[in-house]
Amino acid sequence: MNLLAIAWRNLRRNPHRSLTTILSIAIGFSAVALFSGYTRQVYAGLQEQAVHGELLGHLTLVNHGMRTEGRLHPERYLLRPEEISRLAGIIRRRFPDALVAPRLGLSGLASNGRISTIFLAEGVAPADMLVLRGASWGGTAALDQATPQGVVLAAGLADLLGLRQGDDASLLVSTLHGQANAADAAVLGSYHTGSAGLEDKALFLPLAMAQSLYDAPDQADRLTVLLPGPERSDQARRLLAEDCKAAGLEVDIDTWRDLSAFYRQVKGMMDLIFGFILCIVLAIVVMSITSAMRMSVIERTREIGTLRAIGLRRAGVVRLFSTEALLLAGLGCLGGLAATLAVRALVNAARISYTPPNGSNPVLLDVGLDGWRWLATMALLVALSLLAAVAPSRRAARRPVTESLAHV
Repeated sequence: MNLLAIAWRNLRRNPHRSLTTILSIAIGFSAVALFSGYTRQVYAGLQEQAVHGELLGHLTLVNHGMRTEGRLHPERYLLRPEEISRLAGIIRRRFPDALVAPRLGLSGLASNGRISTIFLAEGVAPADMLVLRGASWGGTAALDQATPQGVVLAAGLADLLGLRQGDDASLLVSTLHGQANAADAAVLGSYHTGSAGLEDKALFLPLAMAQSLYDAPDQADRLTVLLPGPERSDQARRLLAEDCKAAGLEVDIDTWRDLSAFYRQVKGMMDLIFGFILCIVLAIVVMSITSAMRMSVIERTREIGTLRAIGLRRAGVVRLFSTEALLLAGLGCLGGLAATLAVRALVNAARISYTPPNGSNPVLLDVGLDGWRWLATMALLVALSLLAAVAPSRRAARRPVTESLAHV
């Protein structure tokens, strides 16, 4: 007996009910798939912003204790020239093409000569900054090797102080030993941080200038590592931790995910929303399939009795209804996939933009392709459809043949 052909014939008996069930599955799958594709692009954009926009790189190495005791006694935990050299050698032996960029963070007051405001600065070598920024940030203002006193301000900070490219500014900081130190700076341009909280505070300055202001010659508070090729931060952290331990160096290694709190918070929220939407869709699919199967069983009770009378076993009845559920789920998923691709193309072509929470500039509403989640959702929907068909079909199969044949 060809179960597939019989199941297809049975679905065509009541096209309205079958179409309604298929549409409910298709719409549910499409909703999950579109949100999944959207979150995939959001995660990719947040990673790009963290790794290249915030210049976090893929890994950050600091002396053990820097993130706790280093706030009170920074002079004890700064990386000295010999430590920087040893760590850079270890990193390049493991990853020859990796970028190793010493960094130094400091804070203080920035002034245009009339008003002052606080700033949070990152000292980085101009050549390292260009590599860390990457190709996608090529048009953004950057430090210049030819201008040792040049700084790049966040757009909000530049507007607050009324500074434009070519203007002069003054920076006042507290040195490593608690003394006041100041320097004149030339504004090379401005950039958007992508974070509303930093837009009026952040700036970049050359590493040598930061070391001079902080009175920490040739020292750094961390090393930023940009790995070549596909992102593999977790594996690289494990390997470098083993190498540093073998070399007798006590360092803490963090990935860009560890340092980007915004990424973790947004990802956690998006994953929670995705799970909520998935649960709603699964509940709708289970109820739709269960309702369709129950109605089909009631309408075909005498047919089931006839099939049982001519020798069809109980398991055969279950397989027949399971095949019908499989067809409904399969057609629904295929229809949902087609709808997803069509809606995705329309949304991406519309070039819709919005400003995300805590963001400082608009981003495009882009829906990507999330093949693994789509396949997993399909498999889950099919599995639940089969399970939803089992209960009513088993009850029908267990019903006495004589009772089924006498059903009106």
